Amino acid sequence: MKLALFSSQKYEQPFFEKSLAALNSNNITISYFEQPLNATTAPLCQGFDSVCVFVNDTVDDTVINTLAEYGVSSILLRCAGFNNVDLNAAKAHNIKVCRVPAYSPEAVAEHCIALMLTLNRKTHKAFNRVREGNFDLNGLLGFNLFEKTIGIIGCGKIGQALVNILNGFGANVLVFDPYAQAGCYTLCDLDTLLSQSDIISLHCPLNEQTHHLIDDSALAKMKPGVMLINTSRGALLDSKACINALKTKKLGYLGLDVYEQESELFFKDHRDEIMQDDVFSRLVSFPNVLVTGHQGFFTQEALSEIAQTTLQNAHEVAHQLPLSNEVK
Repeated sequence: MKLALFSSQKYEQPFFEKSLAALNSNNITISYFEQPLNATTAPLCQGFDSVCVFVNDTVDDTVINTLAEYGVSSILLRCAGFNNVDLNAAKAHNIKVCRVPAYSPEAVAEHCIALMLTLNRKTHKAFNRVREGNFDLNGLLGFNLFEKTIGIIGCGKIGQALVNILNGFGANVLVFDPYAQAGCYTLCDLDTLLSQSDIISLHCPLNEQTHHLIDDSALAKMKPGVMLINTSRGALLDSKACINALKTKKLGYLGLDVYEQESELFFKDHRDEIMQDDVFSRLVSFPNVLVTGHQGFFTQEALSEIAQTTLQNAHEVAHQLPLSNEVK
């Protein structure tokens, strides 16, 4: 199998090379492309058997038609989400789609906690103050997570990992998830979670039902000054609605590791460019907003698991074995 890996970053290549060596397969060779896969770059796939993509690659009907013309037999996602792949088009062309269903759920859950604590205790602001010789505590007041009500929307593996951490803080955890079973949390409906939570964290997939799940209506049901965290998919939030809620102080804190239009921004260095996204520029102008560039997954353990599972998927496709992680 000749595998074209798109949106390649230098930090992930050693993990793929190490996992490839451990797989001990001479049948897989990897070519790394820094470019994202989209309609413009799809011609690069000519001569390859499979493509490997990440969260911000565009694998729509147009791209899949091109892949089919070149004889590409599989699309390997090195992530859990697959909202950027047209599954119907892939099925129509008999192109297999595989993903990495779980890669260190604790990595994302721990990053979620980091966003909560940083926003709450303002450690990023304290760091800058102290470096400048300013030890004034005014403006740095936080609150205890102990006995606060924290709502989790979506309680899959990442949500459950977050529940375990929050229980350690002594928080009162609410969960809204139609598929969740009873656990160390209180199951409730969405309106109850929105109205009772001091902190709300999103951990659900992006689909037609969850697109802009947090909109003006949802925000209106929340407590004044609520903290909202999103480490899942950017389009779960209506960014303009969040801006309005920040301006009225309905949102007291907003922590984002994802953004609806992140494909044009994240994983790249834009320091010498003029920011063209006015919505993003407005979001980061608020002192109570913290944005990280989709790094929730970014731990050694997670990168190792992503590489191992992706290459195992490639191995199964190459040898026509049952596909452990096929998306249908």
